[in-house]
Amino acid sequence: MFIPQKFQLSDDQISGMLHDAALAYLITPSESGTLVTPLPVTYNRERNRLVGHVSRANPHWRCASTEVESLAILPGIDGYISPSLYATKSESGEVVPTWNYEVVIAYGHLRIHDDPDWLGEQVAALTDRHEAQQEHPWSVDDAPEPFVERQLRGIVGVELMITRWEGKAKMSQNQPAANRRSVIAGLAASTNSRQRQIAERIIAHGSE
Repeated sequence: MFIPQKFQLSDDQISGMLHDAALAYLITPSESGTLVTPLPVTYNRERNRLVGHVSRANPHWRCASTEVESLAILPGIDGYISPSLYATKSESGEVVPTWNYEVVIAYGHLRIHDDPDWLGEQVAALTDRHEAQQEHPWSVDDAPEPFVERQLRGIVGVELMITRWEGKAKMSQNQPAANRRSVIAGLAASTNSRQRQIAERIIAHGSE
């Protein structure tokens, strides 16, 4: 990935994005072509692993090998930046639209898990993470045990053992201070929650 120095994320920032990520796009080359699977994940910081599961019918897990490098793309917030938000628009008119975004790419080798206990723990952890946001959280234990056992037999655990990573945040760092301030102000005043989130990320990445 092309990463100008202004947009490069530190290891701590990348680790933080991996921890916060909910969905990764897992990509693995195979003899029949490149396989891509959208994958809900959790990040194990201590072991530096991305963990998830796929349907047993999905051929992706069969490509796991220490000889084949997989990668996971984890997108952050992104959105359109209108030239009308730039303070310098009224001075020279020399402004163009752009797109702000954050992304992390983790590379490594896949390890497969078919043990029911491992799968049960992974599914429970993933569920608990997202159910914590619900008013009335659901637990895997709420479902009948025989039903859960049948469901677990239909999935396979996947673990990306990360060997290297790279991260990029293009959040108006290449703009003059006046433009960064005006973009933040314009997005923060928007009725669109996504645009307000982008304003927060511009601030987080060091804009004035």
